[in-house]
Amino acid sequence: MLDAGHRLRDPDLFRAAGRRGHRAGSRTVVTHLLLPSERQVVAMSGTSTTTGPQVGFVVSKAVGTAVVRNRVKRRLRHAVRERIATVPVGSVLVVRAQPAAAAASYPELAADLDRCLQRVTEAR
Repeated sequence: MLDAGHRLRDPDLFRAAGRRGHRAGSRTVVTHLLLPSERQVVAMSGTSTTTGPQVGFVVSKAVGTAVVRNRVKRRLRHAVRERIATVPVGSVLVVRAQPAAAAASYPELAADLDRCLQRVTEAR
């Protein structure tokens, strides 16, 4: 489970990360990273007091039934928890699952997440 301090709950930050953040995609996931400097520019009303990165997940109905979506979400949460140290401090990361994530195994999801995180953190 992801620590409560790392969970992204602010809808404005979700939207800002998706629109203004650096994007990297793969077959199973797409990541959007909003850096702290860009986060300041957005001027969110609900500023967070956490210093660590915040992570949110988007798993749409296109991925599958509720059981499949929840399994994908759990796998992604676990994979991100293991890699949270690679995400820049104070940034916002949104991980969006693609429909192919439903049939992917955990190692495939983790490998795609690694590639996307590497590309998006190098883009800064």
